[in-house]
Amino acid sequence: MRRLSLVLGLCLLAGCTTGPSRKYIVFFTRDSTVLEDPARLVVTHAAEQAARYPYSVVNVEGYAAAHGDLSADALLAIDRARRVSAQLVADGVSGNRIRQKPRAPSNEDGAVGSRRVEIEIAAP
Repeated sequence: MRRLSLVLGLCLLAGCTTGPSRKYIVFFTRDSTVLEDPARLVVTHAAEQAARYPYSVVNVEGYAAAHGDLSADALLAIDRARRVSAQLVADGVSGNRIRQKPRAPSNEDGAVGSRRVEIEIAAP
């Protein structure tokens, strides 16, 4: 009886887990949307991890620095998120699992930090 209650308790705990919450950061060169080889490897690794959790949501957040023209900077963040999302799909992630979230241009994260896309594999 003790084993049965232990097994049932573990099953209940396993049902409460939410799966992964993993972040992958893809960096771009200044004013670019080109996925260079190191960035492509990060996206491929994220796609492989997403395949391990087929019911997870894949959030893709694009960032860009705030220069003179905020609308152009906002478009750059959108284009970066789209580029990474397209590569995730090419690497086997279903497009209906991907949520794109471009962020408003900002200089708070520094020069390199604002040239990124964050991929998060999250529970649905």
